[in-house]
Amino acid sequence: MNEKIIKLQHKIEKKLDAYRYEHTLGVMYTAGALAMRHQVDLDDALLAGLLHDCAKCYPDDKKFELCEKYHVSLTDIEQENTALIHAKLGAALAKEKYGVESEEICRAIASHTTGAPAMTPLQQIVFIADYIEPHRDRAGRLDEIRHAAFENLDLACRMILTDTLEYLADSPKMVDPMTKETFEYYVIH
Repeated sequence: MNEKIIKLQHKIEKKLDAYRYEHTLGVMYTAGALAMRHQVDLDDALLAGLLHDCAKCYPDDKKFELCEKYHVSLTDIEQENTALIHAKLGAALAKEKYGVESEEICRAIASHTTGAPAMTPLQQIVFIADYIEPHRDRAGRLDEIRHAAFENLDLACRMILTDTLEYLADSPKMVDPMTKETFEYYVIH
């Protein structure tokens, strides 16, 4: 792990609560393992995993303020379901506050919650790592998805999206259209 990531790890620890920090480390290391397996740049995966939830613990009013400051446009669903804001805002903070110059890393952070059609391998890795990291234990097919993640990124994405949409169908919260679009893309391909 390079020195930049180690320094950022200390900064991120101060910005997150204990639970979110442990989750973040789990995502970072899981993303690293997936990157090594699928021949994706290890440092990019570690950095994207580390920063994926960097905006998660801000109060909603601060999230809206920062979105305005960094010109992050929000959909109506994101404005109503504020839990979705952290992904796009996190990408902006990665760039503006944490000095990430890679657009690919920022895209991976921005899409880690809803996914996106035609994700790059790095985007898929962060999306998957967020779902399967070791602290996660509630998804029904978690062991099967964890196994699939190390064999086929597209399959793992399809499985996660299927389970997510099934879960959200029983939830009163609205489903982000990007999740549906991403699901449709991965079902067809």
